[in-house]
Amino acid sequence: MAYHTPIYLFVLLPLAVLCYGICPQKHRYKVLLLFSYLFFYSISRKLLVYLLAATVCIHYIGLWLEALQLECKSAIQGMERVTKKEIKDRYLKRQRAVLMVGVVLLIGCLGYLKYFNFFAAVINQQAAERGIGIFIQGRHLLVPLGISFYSLQAVGYLIDVYRGTISAEKNLGKMALFLGFFPQIMEGPICRYSQTAESLFAGNPITGSNLSYGLQRMIWGLFKKLVIADRLNILVKNVFDNHGPYGGVVVVVAAIGYTVQLYMEFSGAMDIVIGSGQIFGVRLPENFRQPFFAKNASDFWRRWHISLGAWFRDYIFYPVSMSKGMKKWNKYGRAHVGEYLTKIVLTVTALFPVWFCNGLWHGANWTFLFYGMYYFVLISLENILEPVTEAITKRLNKGWQRKTYHGIQVIKTLVIIFVGELFFRANSMEIGKSLFVSIFQKFQLAELWDGTLLTLGMDGWDFVVVIVGLLLVLFVDGMKEKGMAIRPWIGRQRLPIRWCIYYAALFAIIIFGAYGVGYAPVDLIYAGF
Repeated sequence: MAYHTPIYLFVLLPLAVLCYGICPQKHRYKVLLLFSYLFFYSISRKLLVYLLAATVCIHYIGLWLEALQLECKSAIQGMERVTKKEIKDRYLKRQRAVLMVGVVLLIGCLGYLKYFNFFAAVINQQAAERGIGIFIQGRHLLVPLGISFYSLQAVGYLIDVYRGTISAEKNLGKMALFLGFFPQIMEGPICRYSQTAESLFAGNPITGSNLSYGLQRMIWGLFKKLVIADRLNILVKNVFDNHGPYGGVVVVVAAIGYTVQLYMEFSGAMDIVIGSGQIFGVRLPENFRQPFFAKNASDFWRRWHISLGAWFRDYIFYPVSMSKGMKKWNKYGRAHVGEYLTKIVLTVTALFPVWFCNGLWHGANWTFLFYGMYYFVLISLENILEPVTEAITKRLNKGWQRKTYHGIQVIKTLVIIFVGELFFRANSMEIGKSLFVSIFQKFQLAELWDGTLLTLGMDGWDFVVVIVGLLLVLFVDGMKEKGMAIRPWIGRQRLPIRWCIYYAALFAIIIFGAYGVGYAPVDLIYAGF
């Protein structure tokens, strides 16, 4: 079962809405929990035990952390200042130890399941090359879908309790719902407790407005997924799995095609997820904000997979940049090497673990690690060259100059994105390098019109549908970029106009969707990360 499948759209979600609506308000969160576990069991079966274990773990460790905080407050009452500091330091050490237990359990389980065989193969290869008699036997490990998402969400919850920014959840059932809410369990977004807990547990009634806007969002997501992303899958798969005979133009088309496919599928899934949540009055955070309008790599990652970027920023980048070592460097650097170099060293040092973890988070493959380091280098260079780009921007006084420069920046960023996704999608680093080199060594522009593109699994009609669909999505994103929201505009139209738009969208999915004869079902890409 996945968000775009009939069993989710026409069975599980309607049943959840029905049961939620007839249930008393105080018990509605239990209905959501029941359907969340039914959904997770349908996709992972007995691997549900991992989600249960993670839930129990963070629930009781969160309570433990809060108990230590309350105990500390009680212990320092009436004490002198020096004594208070000693007591606080002692309790802080205990809280850190408890937090580490929770983080190690969660990340340790994630790391073992996803990366044991990868690192075992690396160790075996290195040992064989050096003649060391070490061999680690690989293991058949089953990885539950969504573990990367709910593990980070759980770690974020524990850190927030440790920091005192939220109170620990006392109800185990509510904790289970926060971690396993069925629309977001497979692909996120990665939510903070403070973002969704209140609306998840409130049991607010289903309103006509929430139902209407939620269904609108879901239809838009299905359009992006079924009409565009799934149609591109055939071309992308053919080129990346059989890369040898293709020239540079085909590789460029495939790299662009995969980037479009990934965006349409992931953002489309997020539309379905956020729309599903909105039906129940649950406001899930946005995960995309017009990424193809970004002017540089940093801006792109502030717009793409926003919840993952925010998690790395709040729980890795800031802690590293504010660590004791960095504070010492900041003080020393400003006094001896200048503010610019001090800032660059601090920023680059904090960026490295962020992008290493970002690459590793996507999976156990050298292409993903390269992808993380690729953006680490590019974003580091952007920080280093920031004074130059600011100086250029200031010198562009006329409107057309600024627009031209902005257009050049967008095109440059698109090239960066396409190259990154080429390596991201490649089955190995060797294949990625081969594909990249072929762009320059086998580039034949004639492949655009000699019929080569029509041998990749998509006919002319498929290309027309994809291009028209892509232009429509870019138009909507462009309106959003200008601050013009489409859905409220549709909601303000008269009833006949609104329903004409709804029917047009539904018929577009039914008629042009890539399913049925000639199309293989396409699993959600990010559900595998």
